[in-house]
Amino acid sequence: MIQVQELYKKIGEVNALDGLSFTAQDGQITGLLGPNGAGKTTCLRTVFGLLKPDSGIAKIDDLDVAKTPIEAKQKLGLFPDPCGLYERLTPREYTQFYAELSGMSAPDAKAATQDVLEKLQMLDIADRRCKGFSQGQRMKTALAQAIVHKPTNIILDEPTRGLDVMSTRILRDLLLMLKQHGHCVLFSSHVMQEVAALCDQVVVMAKGKVVAQGSPDALCQQTGKSSLEEAFITLIGTDEGIAA
Repeated sequence: MIQVQELYKKIGEVNALDGLSFTAQDGQITGLLGPNGAGKTTCLRTVFGLLKPDSGIAKIDDLDVAKTPIEAKQKLGLFPDPCGLYERLTPREYTQFYAELSGMSAPDAKAATQDVLEKLQMLDIADRRCKGFSQGQRMKTALAQAIVHKPTNIILDEPTRGLDVMSTRILRDLLLMLKQHGHCVLFSSHVMQEVAALCDQVVVMAKGKVVAQGSPDALCQQTGKSSLEEAFITLIGTDEGIAA
């Protein structure tokens, strides 16, 4: 479970986070939905410990990220940009390397790597160098790195950006698999169809604040609209909606 409590963060003269609070539950996919500049990426970077909040608390499974960063990060997987893989390494080498970085012993890292490669059905490419991989193969390798240390929580920042239709479909299937295994999945997006198709809960953000939170259907009922896109524009205001 990921909890954000009254987070404030000022970047320059901008209040990137302005009292942000929400909870992402285990066994659910929670989406941060908002226009550009809403604070989605700042929020995720703060949860992961890459940014320090001016005030407020981010918790990973009840661990305060600011007070126990190493322990908190061990319960958190960060899905990286699949284009940033070390192409000279194989998925097995790449994944085991990150398993050991997370604190696993070499034997445990080797066993965990084998387990995750089997879970993601990657044994056919496990010992090939990543150079020349398709986008789908890159995504699986990136996800293997993110979950090899068995974190209960996974964070993704606009994961489908730049992906083609087939790669997006593969990623959606992987996220649903994580949900079925009881993980807490938190991702940011401003793609309505993606959020509506995947998310159990949606946190609508604007100007660093939570405007509304609920299931896609609940947000539509709250606003009296028939689609999430129309509900979103109603919740944040027409001008903000156009900016997205």
